[in-house]
Amino acid sequence: MICLIYSLLFLFMSLTFFLMSLYFLFFDFSLILEWKIVSLNSNLIFFSMLFDWMSLLFLSFVLFISSMVIFYSLEYMSGDKNLNRFILLVVMFVLSMMFLIISPNLISILLGWDGLGLVSFCLVIYYQNLKSFNSGMLTALSNRVGDVALLMSIAWMLNYGSWNFYFYVDLMKNDYCMNIISVFIVLASLTKSAQIPFSSWLPAAMAAPTPVSSLVHSSTLVTAGVYLLIRFNFSLGSNLMYFLLFISMMTMFMAGIGANFEFDLKKIIALSTLSQLGLMISILALGGYVLAFFHLLTHALFKALLFMCAGSLIHSLNNCQDIRYMGSLIYQMPITCCLFNICNLALCGFPFLSGFYSKDLILEVFSMGYMNFFIYFVYFFSTGLTVSYSFRLMYYLVLNNFNFNCYHKILDNSYIMLSGMSGLIFFVIFGGSMLNWMIFPSFYFICLPFYLKIMVLFIISSGCLLGLLLSKFNLLYKMTYFNFFSNYFFMMWNLTFLSTFGINYYPLYLGSLSNKILDQGWFEYLGSQNIYMNLYRNSIFLHDFFIKSLKIYLTLLMIWILYLMI
Repeated sequence: MICLIYSLLFLFMSLTFFLMSLYFLFFDFSLILEWKIVSLNSNLIFFSMLFDWMSLLFLSFVLFISSMVIFYSLEYMSGDKNLNRFILLVVMFVLSMMFLIISPNLISILLGWDGLGLVSFCLVIYYQNLKSFNSGMLTALSNRVGDVALLMSIAWMLNYGSWNFYFYVDLMKNDYCMNIISVFIVLASLTKSAQIPFSSWLPAAMAAPTPVSSLVHSSTLVTAGVYLLIRFNFSLGSNLMYFLLFISMMTMFMAGIGANFEFDLKKIIALSTLSQLGLMISILALGGYVLAFFHLLTHALFKALLFMCAGSLIHSLNNCQDIRYMGSLIYQMPITCCLFNICNLALCGFPFLSGFYSKDLILEVFSMGYMNFFIYFVYFFSTGLTVSYSFRLMYYLVLNNFNFNCYHKILDNSYIMLSGMSGLIFFVIFGGSMLNWMIFPSFYFICLPFYLKIMVLFIISSGCLLGLLLSKFNLLYKMTYFNFFSNYFFMMWNLTFLSTFGINYYPLYLGSLSNKILDQGWFEYLGSQNIYMNLYRNSIFLHDFFIKSLKIYLTLLMIWILYLMI
């Protein structure tokens, strides 16, 4: 019952915010509301809220996807004893994201930011096994780096009169303090959006239930970093822009290669999220923050549905996530496979689906810039890798032989899950064109030569061929030198080891050593306990000395009194 209540409530709020965003966009209208929470001795504490077309549209998409995911969870999590607790955690997650979206103030942004981090930790460890505990710890500790960076930016904002960063847009890139704040904001965004070297927590967070993965990877946790960069686009200098471009492109490249060697269904989709986040930040680093926001919205639609279809497949295959066991599922689960393939084609940028309008525009705007050949090659090659792992995944799920237990019954009879997924498919197909007409009526004019214009279609077709070849040539996986490369790419360029030992193991080990040697060792001996024991011993000594002295004094007094009496 609680699932239906929150699902309908979020759906109604999503429609309301969408209509408001249309009004704000067409009339170029922005609104900042301040709510006075408390007034104490002329000290005023306000809660500020920023409403413009960008925040309202993003709120609408977050609430719509959350509504479909909560409705989908009604059947997916039906065997869970604590379903209400799970739904309330998801609702807290969505409310933290809403808090972050409407905040023009760094303090309230930090509250939403930390709320996302804490609730995501609770959701990742939801199944409470060793794998989920390790994944939750890696997720929480990696994100704490960004939390500290946000705290440092709040400290540097004390140089101004307010924490409302919208008041200081005119300072732009020339102010020294604003440059330092921008560095910390970029660091916080890199951790939350899982860019290199903080990438390893994103595939590890797949230990969470699939509805959580659908929500996290589409519109909430990982997109918070991109949204923060979009809000702070006015303060990013040229050096920071080049740094962001390099980091995001290396993340695209690394995630695209890693997904082509992965066999875990959820991890492949997680690595595709990582690749798309790199794409968003790279075009943002080139100055197209509205274009990055456009791709953020279209990506949220097809990625949410992609995870929901993957969850339905895993649910039907008795929690098996290895794509080598799947195959010929088009005969047993035709509706789910059709939805899955449509989302995969949208992810590839197939013409006239939602992903095409944003990805094609991003690549054409990039082609109109003045970038060197290395950046151009990595950019387009990473796009080709996206098509490659998508078609490899489609081959394993649809065309490959079925290798699971022969005594199986796999059917599309999960009506609630199918209803939740069907609510998104219309927007996956038509959402890109609607958003394109709405946001960019006459914003970009693309003028390219013919061979650059068809470069995107050439990359898509080449990636499709590469993906089919990688899935067909199984003999490659038995070669020794190929195993070395596949293991290297499979481990995300050893970032998992660096994150596990560099961020988690060695700092915790050093902390335990310092606690053992210093806090409970020398500090204990030379510090408070030693002072207490010395005072205790001295007090006992003084007490004994006083008693003995008093006895001697009284004895002498009695002797003197007797002497006087005699």
